[in-house]
Amino acid sequence: MSYIVDFKNVSTAGLESSPVVDALAGLRANEARYFMTKYKHEFEVVPASESQETLDYVNRVLQEERGIAFAAKPLETSRFQVENIRFAFVFYEDGLALNVMYTVDDPKKRAVGFKLSEGMEIPKELEEKKFKFARQKSKLAGTIRGSYFVIKGEY
Repeated sequence: MSYIVDFKNVSTAGLESSPVVDALAGLRANEARYFMTKYKHEFEVVPASESQETLDYVNRVLQEERGIAFAAKPLETSRFQVENIRFAFVFYEDGLALNVMYTVDDPKKRAVGFKLSEGMEIPKELEEKKFKFARQKSKLAGTIRGSYFVIKGEY
């Protein structure tokens, strides 16, 4: 069952099995606030068990672009298009939030972004690839560490 993420009253619903549940819920709410502020788009999530197509898409991009396959359990996903940009999000049990941003008409603006919830370690799958993480402060999520890579292929 899908639901709209409320960024004013942060809920841990759907994320309870995460060891960093509060930080991950804050990170998810932070994304919801961003999309509402920038695009007036409500951020809707679906349990990962009900969104295999989104998981397959994200896993294909990760595998084909960088040979990455995460061991962590996916908890929720979100997939939508605003303006000319398609987005796919996966929120993992270990606290990782991943997004695929894919512009429909501009191959130069396509990327995979990683955000680490406060309190989680860098996943082994990213540590091995030598990603550098920048820090950003968020009222909802504390300190978020983020990184990305540019997508070169067509998906």
